[in-house]
Amino acid sequence: MSARKQFLVFGAVGTLGFIIDSAVLYASAEWMGWYGARALSFVTATTANWHLNRHFTFRSASATKIKGFQGLMRQYFSYLASMGGGALLNYAVYAAIIDMSTHPLAPLMGVAAGSIAGLMVNFFSARYLLLRRGQIQRPPL
Repeated sequence: MSARKQFLVFGAVGTLGFIIDSAVLYASAEWMGWYGARALSFVTATTANWHLNRHFTFRSASATKIKGFQGLMRQYFSYLASMGGGALLNYAVYAAIIDMSTHPLAPLMGVAAGSIAGLMVNFFSARYLLLRRGQIQRPPL
């Protein structure tokens, strides 16, 4: 799959992740607060995105060929770690919007703006950092 098509599929998966992220945020905010709920919602959405990306975005790669629980968990935690830069940017944008806005939809706007801010960082992390580690191989030309 070309980089362009991968980016489009990655974006579509990210849109589903945004929906999951927002739903978990609003469902857990009352008992965790907006900042704690955001940490939970991000991990939940990132886990869903990992699963969807390994089956759709990078399906022609070796991502789906990993066998055994340990190999799967190694790939999962590598994915989470590679999303760290995007996560920090995402959370910083979210927190800035929450801190600066009193609008009732500020949390949702923060999730959206943070997701957009982290999109490029996360795509290149998934595509290149994981590729170099050999966990996802480039499809043949």
